Amino acid sequence: MGNFLDKEPPPPMVLVPPLFDFPPLAARNRMLESSYSLLFGKLALRCLFEDYFEEARHFSTRIMLKPIDDPHVDLIATVSGPLDHKPEENIVGNAFFRWQSDVDDPHTFMDLFVSNTDPVLQLRSSAYYPRYGIGAFGIFPVLLKKSRIASEDYGVMGLRYGSGNLSFGATVMPFAVKDELPKSAWLVSKMGKLTVGVQYEPGYGSKANAKYKNLMNWSAAIGYGVGSGSPLSPSFNFCLELAKSSQFIASFYQHTVVQRRVKNPFEENEIVGITNYIDFGFELQTRVDDVSTSDKIPDSTFQVAASWQANKNFLVKGKVGPLSSSLSLAFKSWWKPSFTFNISATRDRVIGKTAYGFGIRVENLREASYQRADPNFVMLTPSKEHLAEGILKYGKRPMLQSDVNAGNFEGLPRELRPLGKIL
Repeated sequence: MGNFLDKEPPPPMVLVPPLFDFPPLAARNRMLESSYSLLFGKLALRCLFEDYFEEARHFSTRIMLKPIDDPHVDLIATVSGPLDHKPEENIVGNAFFRWQSDVDDPHTFMDLFVSNTDPVLQLRSSAYYPRYGIGAFGIFPVLLKKSRIASEDYGVMGLRYGSGNLSFGATVMPFAVKDELPKSAWLVSKMGKLTVGVQYEPGYGSKANAKYKNLMNWSAAIGYGVGSGSPLSPSFNFCLELAKSSQFIASFYQHTVVQRRVKNPFEENEIVGITNYIDFGFELQTRVDDVSTSDKIPDSTFQVAASWQANKNFLVKGKVGPLSSSLSLAFKSWWKPSFTFNISATRDRVIGKTAYGFGIRVENLREASYQRADPNFVMLTPSKEHLAEGILKYGKRPMLQSDVNAGNFEGLPRELRPLGKIL
């Protein structure tokens, strides 16, 4: 009887929900883009500024399904359009049918894209060999509504090399003329926390030599970033970019992991808190050349966005710009397949009106309903009050600090681990 009364109480635990969308869908196709376009916090900022912000007076529906018998294939179908019928705006429908070689590795895949707009049918493929760091990819329009006139109508092919500290590659159009080679090229290098890169995209000049010498065809960026890439690890990215020698872009992105107290009668007594994710991003763009612009295109613009994921089911996002501001609320169901409902409101300060957009997503591609209670993640930043309460309530067992800061991700599920370390 005495042993029963002296039994040590269970350790305190904190719920650790997954991110709403991790990894983001854009990361699945990163081998089709240059590393320059994805690094420097660009992928994270793209998701922060765009995901769940529906266009004003528009709707979108998305279905993302993976068959039980074959996890290597999946289907993503999307339908979007205006809420009020307008002759100049049509409802757009498209679908991706994807085959992936490795369930946990998105670098080698092939997909078919069908749409009621151009291109009607498109084939995309990527192959990457991690042992050598070499990859090849291609995007080929199979069916078009219009006649094939430009070199882009015949597709794009690319070669790349990627490691943890270096990435370079180039894309070409198979039927391009000599002056159109290459279509793009990039070089990105990472040295500790510092990342530098340059990208060449010819768009100015009439001859190949002239294009190489034209600074308007070059972009360069330098970024500073810390963090492992895991949702449980805070991260920070700051970038300065000179795009095509005419536009200066400064941006930063902050991912913060915080824990708040929880007193939920439906939870066990040892559940003392829940992990929250707070993201903040800022982007400033300004022109540095003397080219005059119209009154509708400002010389400088900026946007600020923030998101707060309260738990595995609720997400709040907001963004502000010089001409409009938007707010989005999203709810994700806890059953499978998962349903996500979101509504966004956009305030146009020019005309003084507010418009709404709606979105519905159905998916069983990701572990949307996963939630973890773990004593190793109790109070990442414990205060004196938390430590005192833990010692008083649990005797000699103080509230623990996560070992994620030490880089130990072995005990985590796949969606809470960092992405592959390939630039």
